[in-house]
Amino acid sequence: MNDKKTCDDPCPIARSLAFLGDAWSLLILRDAHLGFTRFDQFRKSLGIAPTILTRRLAMLTEEGMLEKRLYSERPPREEYVLTAAGRDFLPVLVMIGAWGHRYRGGGRLVRIHDAETGEAIKPVAIDEVTGAKIGTRPLRFVLPDGG
Repeated sequence: MNDKKTCDDPCPIARSLAFLGDAWSLLILRDAHLGFTRFDQFRKSLGIAPTILTRRLAMLTEEGMLEKRLYSERPPREEYVLTAAGRDFLPVLVMIGAWGHRYRGGGRLVRIHDAETGEAIKPVAIDEVTGAKIGTRPLRFVLPDGG
């Protein structure tokens, strides 16, 4: 996939995958949703090389998914916190996890539970306009100019 070409692609899936299609980026966002904010927390959780982590954090920051905040002046230290765009990505991660449980499962897998009720969640994607579960009705991909 050519990243330059993909950025011009009218498909929002292709445009999103141009920068989020890397597994490390998705796992960093997962960990950010778990409350991790510091470089060493991400590195320890993921077992990722520092150079790769540095590049992925920079990209996620440049793309507006994370933002850097100073948490120590002496020595200067920054943490990474989710932006609105990063927080809005949580349902995507949850849906990927649900798909993984169904089709990539086996063995002991983490389950996502509602923090208030303690019940395991069972996510579904619903079209806000029709109320229909996505995948139960045919879809068309349409360019704004009607193409």
